[in-house]
Amino acid sequence: MFLRQAAANLIKRRFRLPSRTVSSTSGTTTIPLSSRTKFSYQYHGPKDFSWRMNYSHRDPRVWLFLSGNAAIIFAIHSNTVLAKDVSIESSAENDTEGAEAMGLRKIEDGSVISNIHTSKWRVFTDKGRDLFLQGKLEEAEKLFLLALQEAKEGFGERDPHVASACNNLAELYRVNKAYNKAEPLYLDAISILEESFGPEDIRVGSAFHNLGQFYIVQRKLEEARVCYERALKIKARVLGLNHTDYADTMYHLGMVLHLQGKGKDSEALIQDSIRILEDGGQGESIMCVKRMRYLAQIYMKSNRLEEAEKVQRKILHIMELTKGWNSLDTVITAEGLALILQSSGSLKEAEELLERCLDARKTLLPEDHIQIGANMLHIARVAMLNSNQLKKVDTSKAICELEKARDILNESIRIAQSSLDKSMRQNRKIHSYGASGDIGKNFRVALVILLQAFDALGLLAITKQELEESKQDECLPNSEAENALLRCISTYKEFVTEMSIAEFPEVKAEYLKCLKHLLSLNGKSTTQTSQQSTRVNLQDLRDEIKRLELQLSPSRNRKI
Repeated sequence: MFLRQAAANLIKRRFRLPSRTVSSTSGTTTIPLSSRTKFSYQYHGPKDFSWRMNYSHRDPRVWLFLSGNAAIIFAIHSNTVLAKDVSIESSAENDTEGAEAMGLRKIEDGSVISNIHTSKWRVFTDKGRDLFLQGKLEEAEKLFLLALQEAKEGFGERDPHVASACNNLAELYRVNKAYNKAEPLYLDAISILEESFGPEDIRVGSAFHNLGQFYIVQRKLEEARVCYERALKIKARVLGLNHTDYADTMYHLGMVLHLQGKGKDSEALIQDSIRILEDGGQGESIMCVKRMRYLAQIYMKSNRLEEAEKVQRKILHIMELTKGWNSLDTVITAEGLALILQSSGSLKEAEELLERCLDARKTLLPEDHIQIGANMLHIARVAMLNSNQLKKVDTSKAICELEKARDILNESIRIAQSSLDKSMRQNRKIHSYGASGDIGKNFRVALVILLQAFDALGLLAITKQELEESKQDECLPNSEAENALLRCISTYKEFVTEMSIAEFPEVKAEYLKCLKHLLSLNGKSTTQTSQQSTRVNLQDLRDEIKRLELQLSPSRNRKI
């Protein structure tokens, strides 16, 4: 009841959009204007060393909507296809075949109007749509512009077919990141639909939902919120509170509210959107699983581990039933649960899950795939945590766990290095030094894993030394730890000269951690012997840390 009441309270509000005057070929028209969890876990060892692995939450997906028939221009079920260039998350269902199945089909217009202009509109729209799906945006733009002109001449300046043409062109501009061109077209489409069908028509609601997607990709959260709330109000009245399309807008509004820091309202909407799908027999659908994953990330971000674990177990159960362990989707879900269990201290179950994930990956992936190296890094960290728990009761067992972790880390390092070398060979072969596409992505992932593994190896060496020399009063130099951290730094410097990593802040963040750990290691040396043994200029180290901290500071990033 609380969830449904929260949703009802939202749609009962009255939302007014200020007006904006925009220009179109038909003249000046006044139209309404509306004003993305991390899975994190940390190990805090001696000397304040720490490491952390983050799984970024998936940014809200931006959906593409194309249709030719005015009667289905903004269909009730929101026939949408992912615009790949603005999405962080990729999925197999978003290919061209999926697009055809979800509404990007050939135009079958039932309109009474038929003349040379309407015929050209159909041809231009169909061809433009095909080119759009092929990624030929420049050619598609020309055809969509022609389709818009023919729609105006064939159907009339304020006909719903014109709204369809405006929306298609706006979507192309959004994908091309020409946002200043896209917004007036979205707004003009909404204005025409409101004039044609009334402000509370479902097609208007779907149009506002699309506009909300347009704003959210630009992180204009307040504008997106207003659009989603308007769409939610319309869909609630027309479709009812249990319709899946109503739940879709509810979910997107929940994401916006979460990004705005409105936790309770956000969770209520997302939970209820999941409940609607479950009640409608779609509890095992891809859409429902994605919403549950987002909810689990929200719980993790707020350190509500018990709630996150419950949702993640539910997701894993669904994946096991629908896909089995021969699917990487199931493996990744199980790994997510293992990381939650690790954060909550359930190390035994976390280790068992990670071991099962590793076995599955070795079956499904090539021997030296970077995912296998990452999986090993996770297992090594659990072993380090096990050692931390054992050190108070059994030092010898604690050391055994560290030795186990060291062997696994070395294998993870080997795999990551192999993956980097492969990416570098591919990069040199095609003479692309921008680290873009699959090569850039693989390179970035492998480099992060390698830096993290070196950092963990350094921490492990320090922990092992402290266990073995706990009775000594003096902190002796640790060449093994220093070597690992120096390898971390030299690796970064090697690859920064080969490929540009200016756009990879996560790589810089890992490098910064290595620098800080090396400074801490050498800064705590107290004997003359230890001071002479260091191969690091401490002042240079401090200067480099300050430089990176400035580059990664939130205030600098906002200015950029």
